[in-house]
Amino acid sequence: MRHGEVHNPDGVLYGRMPGFHLSELGRSMAQKASDDLKARGRRVSAVIASPLQRTQESAASIASAFELPVETDARLIEPTNHFEGTVMARALRNPLNWAWLVNPLRPSWGEPYRAIETRMLAAVNDAFDSVDEPDGRPADVVLVSHQLPIWVTHLSIAGERFMHDPRDRRCSLSSITTFERRDGALVEVGYADPAAALAEQSTDTGAV
Repeated sequence: MRHGEVHNPDGVLYGRMPGFHLSELGRSMAQKASDDLKARGRRVSAVIASPLQRTQESAASIASAFELPVETDARLIEPTNHFEGTVMARALRNPLNWAWLVNPLRPSWGEPYRAIETRMLAAVNDAFDSVDEPDGRPADVVLVSHQLPIWVTHLSIAGERFMHDPRDRRCSLSSITTFERRDGALVEVGYADPAAALAEQSTDTGAV
């Protein structure tokens, strides 16, 4: 699951910066995701979030619904980015920043896609391995992360190239991307956007 809308009145790329919490609309979005997960009627064995405030707050509503604590996994965190703390539209007009844009394959402006893939797949696989099914009932683990890590996980599992236009990411605020492990391989089995009705009121800026 991706976190909800963040309070970001200045429109900065906040990345891993502290102090960026959910807006009131973001809390409503997180609740929509929680309601969606609860309505599925499946057993949830753990709720695990990135250490950043916006994901911890988004995870809290889910943890409450399933009467679980919020666990933290640093591997789910937002990637590093050279432009963190800036307003991108301004930063890209500054010639001093252009050298950071030379290699979109890696990418040159932040954490390599391969590094994101490695840590996210490790976190996902560890989540699968953590599920105890003594009675044979399937269980889910909810991982609360950020747009790019979720999208890189999707691209990796789908076998698609990592270089992409950020505007083409299918990873809305409080959306839920579902994976299963079948015969030892991860497969994507669903995507839901339970907060879509709130999207027109939201501002989705600040993701790396």
